[in-house]
Amino acid sequence: MAIKTILCIEDDRFIGEMYVRSLHKAGYDVDWMVDGNDGLVAARNKPYDLILLDVMLPERRGSEILQSLRGNGEDLIPNTKVIVMTNFDQDEESRLAMQANVDAYLIKADITPKKLLSVIEKLR
Repeated sequence: MAIKTILCIEDDRFIGEMYVRSLHKAGYDVDWMVDGNDGLVAARNKPYDLILLDVMLPERRGSEILQSLRGNGEDLIPNTKVIVMTNFDQDEESRLAMQANVDAYLIKADITPKKLLSVIEKLR
């Protein structure tokens, strides 16, 4: 599956702008939401090939968004890849539960725009 459309749910303005700029430059169509409620609404209302999901968000946490989209035995986004990106240090049980429902789990401090593009390319 070719990845063309991306939803970035990231509240940090600097990081969000950096991701969006890099993704646009690489040819992706990107929508950016800065809070969890808007991100969840966007994910439910428009099909995306990929969602970049922060864990710590205003209004609704990334784990809640993921649970709403892929929890309770129902996948509302079956054709969408999800990459969780966080600097939040979760306990191992929470991290493993989240990793089971995503295609990649990345620590933001370790990811440059170039590395992010490489990870996205590998998801194809």
